[in-house]
Amino acid sequence: MKNIDEKLQPILAQVIRRNAGEPEFHQAVHEVLESLGRVVAKQPHFLDQALIERICEPERQIIFRIPWVDDHGHVQINRGFRVQFNSALGPYKGGMRFHPSVNVGIIKFLGFEQTFKNALTGMPIGGGKGGSDFDPKGKSDAEIMRFCQSLMTELHRHLGDQTDVPAGDIGVGRREIGYMFGQYKRLNNRFEAGVFTGKALAYGGSRARTEATGYGNTYFVQAMLQTRGTSFDGKKVVVSGSGNVAIYSIEKVQFFGGKVIACSDSTGYVVDENGIELALLKDIKEVRRERISEYARRKGAGVYFIAADKGSIWDVACDVAMPSATQNELSGKDAAALVKNGVMAVGEGANMPSTPEAIRVFLDAGVMFAPGKAANAGGVATSALEMQQNASRDSWTFEQTEMRLAAIMRGIHDTCHQTAEEYGAPGNYVLGANIAGFVRVAESMRMLGVI
Repeated sequence: MKNIDEKLQPILAQVIRRNAGEPEFHQAVHEVLESLGRVVAKQPHFLDQALIERICEPERQIIFRIPWVDDHGHVQINRGFRVQFNSALGPYKGGMRFHPSVNVGIIKFLGFEQTFKNALTGMPIGGGKGGSDFDPKGKSDAEIMRFCQSLMTELHRHLGDQTDVPAGDIGVGRREIGYMFGQYKRLNNRFEAGVFTGKALAYGGSRARTEATGYGNTYFVQAMLQTRGTSFDGKKVVVSGSGNVAIYSIEKVQFFGGKVIACSDSTGYVVDENGIELALLKDIKEVRRERISEYARRKGAGVYFIAADKGSIWDVACDVAMPSATQNELSGKDAAALVKNGVMAVGEGANMPSTPEAIRVFLDAGVMFAPGKAANAGGVATSALEMQQNASRDSWTFEQTEMRLAAIMRGIHDTCHQTAEEYGAPGNYVLGANIAGFVRVAESMRMLGVI
């Protein structure tokens, strides 16, 4: 209950009691409630109608069995989830994650974060999230297709372009989206393109969607740096991860003149003081699907690989850190190391990658910190743009879409910056993002009545 207004402490206690064994969800709720003391002091009507309690409770939680047959003819069983968290602003919107770590608590934390992230975009979309404990690594295309078809046989009845619109996340790319959309189309006997986003261009996808989360995070951090009269130009940058978000963060950082000197995967990290060679990284991770150590092997002298059990990527000295792998990857100890080495800005490309202790270290040290619900909103913003294109039977150019993305991210930055100032915490983007997202969702819920 530390750092939470006494009026809000019973709400957190109830969340913890009713959602036992879900630490990631508890953490996400705790972080938002920490920011709301200033709101309820200034606008006590937000304590009426159990608004905050309702925001912390998903509207619907769907858990189901996914039986599928592997290439050896053996029946496998996975568990599927879809948490439709909040639809006050529009249809539920949020990705599907395929990873062995997935459970209902992680999906609820992601759906809760997604609700405020989507609100910050200013687009008419609610918050949801889904996935499965299925691991696509090492599976054949045929196995992944059979799994996706089995998943969608159950989930399709809960989806629709005006109801719930999934997208990709960890372990779910265009291949998986294609298989799921194909089965949805087959079962519903209609081409409802707007029910999935992150689709391939051939059947209704949006240009710039692949790049959107990484580009958006970089746009946000660039805007944040500009408030202190500087930019990425000439800065040393560390980006954790080497998946979609990390790769396109690196690409846009390089466009802005920054030098990314380290990136990682689950096995460890590589350091290249001359700057990560993006074409090689893309070949290794997107084409060959190899481990990050292969980058060091192919580059040779001057580039080195450190195994995950031998050190942390956050020990590498940098000006800007962009955690873009997974939740809680950056600890308080890591944050202290970054601060000691002179980091000036942190932008979260992943969802909740920094622990609460790490966030406190950054804020106490005066480091500019961009929380994921604001900084990585570019992906879902571009998904909403894909929905617009599908609804109008239109297709925009890459330049059109990226221009809209850049404007949305600038708007999110400015909203968070101004909200923090309005509530007496200038420069605190965590507070600004939490309050701005909360107020938009809560006001809509209040006007819709007790539902």
